Amino acid sequence: MRRHPRSLPEVLGSGERSISFEFFPAKDEAGDRRLWTALRRVEPVAPAFVSVTYGAGGSSRDQTISTTERIVAGTTLRPVAHLTAVGHSVTDLRAIVRRYADAGIRDVLALRGDPPGDPQGVWHPHPQGVRYAAELVELIKGWGAFTVGVAAFPEGHPRSPDRESDLRHFVAKCRAGADYAVTQMFFRAEDYLRLRDRVAAAGCTTPIIPEIMPATHFEQIRKFARLSSATLPSALAEQLERARDDAAASHRIGVEHATGLAEVLLREGAPGLHFITLNRPAASLDIYRALGLDQQPARTAPPEELGGVPVSARRGERLEEYG
Repeated sequence: MRRHPRSLPEVLGSGERSISFEFFPAKDEAGDRRLWTALRRVEPVAPAFVSVTYGAGGSSRDQTISTTERIVAGTTLRPVAHLTAVGHSVTDLRAIVRRYADAGIRDVLALRGDPPGDPQGVWHPHPQGVRYAAELVELIKGWGAFTVGVAAFPEGHPRSPDRESDLRHFVAKCRAGADYAVTQMFFRAEDYLRLRDRVAAAGCTTPIIPEIMPATHFEQIRKFARLSSATLPSALAEQLERARDDAAASHRIGVEHATGLAEVLLREGAPGLHFITLNRPAASLDIYRALGLDQQPARTAPPEELGGVPVSARRGERLEEYG
């Protein structure tokens, strides 16, 4: 196990690009082999972190915890464990955070989470739980030396009534102690850039890492876009639909689109890239190489050079926004 001398806030604050990869816990032995093959494939890249998802409705809680523990014990990677509030009391959440701490995990992505069963259904908090992601951030930060990330929504949270409410909610998470954010998937650079600029105008300099989803399979990406309320550009959808029976062509289309998107984002000062791998990192690594990130270290401006005023660390405010 490699010790990481710098925290994620230190990496992001230095101006170094944060390249990271997302995985999900395995459900069976074959999936476990695929997951660990995927982790070993990205390990030589020395990413800033790898994240492990929590599953819809918290369905993979135990697998997420055990997977992050194994990553800490058996690799050189820094795992960021997803944690959602779905179905958990405050006592449950504290027990999970304690288990992470005992395993040496100090990085958590705090999410309110989707309703179990139907991700687009009505969300009901646990009667002894928390209502908003900002409260979950505060709970984790209350344990001390934890780095906490949160979600950002370039096209707005699906349950937020308007963009202003969505912005206020995001700033509330930053005030609660969030160190950085990772966006939901998106396919148009302008959606990320508008969010970044609106957050900066609100006086918040929390780094926002864009999430890249290589669109290499027509039916799959259409389903994911629908579930996340992300706009799938018609030109991209048409290309993928025409190539739906040609795996190599679909792969090429997805990689080319994502590479072009990432080029714009990095040129415009994004602090890094977070790749969704679905435990198959070939497309993400192709994009990484196409960007030339394997040739030399790249740097971007520290947050204070990108404008905006640091958000105050006020806590305990009444939250009236969606989580």
